[in-house]
Amino acid sequence: DFLREASRIFGSQAIVASIEAKQISAHKWVAYTDNGREPTEIDVLDWIKKVEELGAGEIMLTSIDKEGTKSGFDLVLNKAAAEITSIPLIVCGGAGNHYDCVEGIEQRGVDAIAIASILHYKIDSINNIKNKIHASGVSIRL
Repeated sequence: DFLREASRIFGSQAIVASIEAKQISAHKWVAYTDNGREPTEIDVLDWIKKVEELGAGEIMLTSIDKEGTKSGFDLVLNKAAAEITSIPLIVCGGAGNHYDCVEGIEQRGVDAIAIASILHYKIDSINNIKNKIHASGVSIRL
């Protein structure tokens, strides 16, 4: 009810559904709450469809398995999510260098990437990452 009402009042473009996903088997993820500490019994792909239906205008999808690892985005999760939603998809969790950022944003159906450790630990700079993404052919504001 909250998503439906919020999107009615503010418009779906103002509603971003943040989904934390943990893999439980091949091509199966469960949604977590409380910053990845509390499991639900909700299938992530089913939840993505549901929040879109309820009025979310964007989805921020975080891979708990990749979060903080600096080992690259969860490309399998992101692909599965992108295939079932028509609203913008922001992916998060795992970027460790500018190559990961390019790979993440080049993935079909991914509209944006969110990064943290790579910047917090000064592994790379925003300008360099943006330049590498631009050089790969992805349109980005420099």
